Amino acid sequence: MSCQESFGCFAKTIGCAKKREGSENDAGNDHGRIQKTEYRLQQVTIMPHSIRNQPGQASNISAKNETNCLNTLQLSQLEQSFRKWVERSLRSDVSLSRKRILLIFLLIRYTGARLNEVLALNPLQDIDPDRQVVCFGKTGTEKGRKIREVQISESLSTELRAALGDPLLKPSSSHWFKVDPGHVRRKFYERAASCGFLPAHGAPDAIRKSRGTELIQNNMPLPVVQRMLGHSTPNLAASYVEFSDEDIQHASRFFIEKESLRKTSARNIFFGKIRAIQSGDIQSKIDMITISGASVTTVITNDSLVRLGLRIGSLITAEVKAPWVLLKKGGNEPDCTAENRFQGTISRITKGKIMTEYAVRLEEGTELCSVITRESGERLGLRNGDPVWVLFNCFSVVLHRD
Repeated sequence: MSCQESFGCFAKTIGCAKKREGSENDAGNDHGRIQKTEYRLQQVTIMPHSIRNQPGQASNISAKNETNCLNTLQLSQLEQSFRKWVERSLRSDVSLSRKRILLIFLLIRYTGARLNEVLALNPLQDIDPDRQVVCFGKTGTEKGRKIREVQISESLSTELRAALGDPLLKPSSSHWFKVDPGHVRRKFYERAASCGFLPAHGAPDAIRKSRGTELIQNNMPLPVVQRMLGHSTPNLAASYVEFSDEDIQHASRFFIEKESLRKTSARNIFFGKIRAIQSGDIQSKIDMITISGASVTTVITNDSLVRLGLRIGSLITAEVKAPWVLLKKGGNEPDCTAENRFQGTISRITKGKIMTEYAVRLEEGTELCSVITRESGERLGLRNGDPVWVLFNCFSVVLHRD
């Protein structure tokens, strides 16, 4: 999914909430002027030389990025710019100041929090490295805002733990982030400019939007993204009411860990809860519902059912390898034996010499991947933006339980 396509899905939940974001008291007296800078953006494509296609490489056909969100590579480049900036400091007081700005960036970059939420944190009370969570809303924010816990990766948790024990930061650890928001923004703009980006692309709000888009591109269910970013009016799918706060937190932890470890080659991952189990003599059919409301059917052996300890209500992860996913062009639901059928639109095409990879975006934002021969793709005449049906049978689904 391209950044623009993800942003189109994400804009309803966070990207278009300009009025609400503009009302936050995190910018000082120059907030209005900065907001104009952030939202009156020139429509450009950010494409560093390091990620452009080189001659002989597979071509990537996708929609043009016309939003102010950075992709994962660009966010990593920005993060490295902050880290090198800290390493270049020679004086202890300068190093302390820069480390604070780096930590503020890391919290916004990996939690998607608002700048004022980060600046209001009391690290001793609101950051729990053991549980790998950051709690927003306990201190400093306005009354009535719901307290929320955001899962972070083990690596970020370790870095925050080290900062808590840093002799330079420890004396002022309870008010680490009592920093002028205007100063924070200026440093964010400077780091973005040092990477060759427009300064506004490095604004805290732009980093927040980029994180939301990144999570959707990683197939984190939209309701989980909304909960993680603290959106006040989440898009409640019909199935969402079946999942408790603990279930949502578990889903968030799963996707954050997967993102951090990159521990699977499977491109199509569904996280949900078992809704029905029908057992036969040798095998059992399992129906699960995802947080986004999709239904996935799989068949496993009765031995696997017992070994995994599966029962109705169990949280489960389903994976489908891209070569097992079939595509049917057109808007009409195909009459076939595939138990799992999803309607979507082709969002990206990556062509190789023999095989072609198609990314298909479903209505709720989930992206599924299919790999077929280049000849089959040309025969079907599949193009970017075409409506298609994604098909796979119940025997193609592999279940995992953490």
